[in-house]
Amino acid sequence: MAVAAPAAPPSLHQQSSATQPSLAQPNYTDLEHYLEKLEQGTPLSEKEVAHLCDKARETLTLEANVQPVSAPVTVCGDIHGQWHDLIELYRIGGSAPDTNYLFMGDYVDRGYYSVETVSLLVCLKVRYPERVHILRGNHESRQITQVYGMYELHMVL
Repeated sequence: MAVAAPAAPPSLHQQSSATQPSLAQPNYTDLEHYLEKLEQGTPLSEKEVAHLCDKARETLTLEANVQPVSAPVTVCGDIHGQWHDLIELYRIGGSAPDTNYLFMGDYVDRGYYSVETVSLLVCLKVRYPERVHILRGNHESRQITQVYGMYELHMVL
């Protein structure tokens, strides 16, 4: 006789569809403009970064801690500010609307384009939340960024 597995406990971040706040559709015109700039290697203005961060906060706040990732998925790790490598990964792997991506963290430090790299990944996440999944690596912490320089770069900007 088969015994049914117990139901999984509800996630602390999961809400029923009746009580889940609706995420206002991001202004895709702005996001497309940001993506165009970032894919060309042009940094966003401070105002654009603030707007992108607000949209990212809205997107990430509505997601549960554990996210399902649809297969097939392209898994990428340790970008470390290597914007050119990220663009090459995107070129080879396909664009986000057509390809699922899982970025494993460590987006900043070591490379010269940490700000552009993390901005592009966050913009892709906001624009394609069901296709782009991002995790926090150890380089996305104050202690590590202080050692490798991203922290000082933020203080200068």
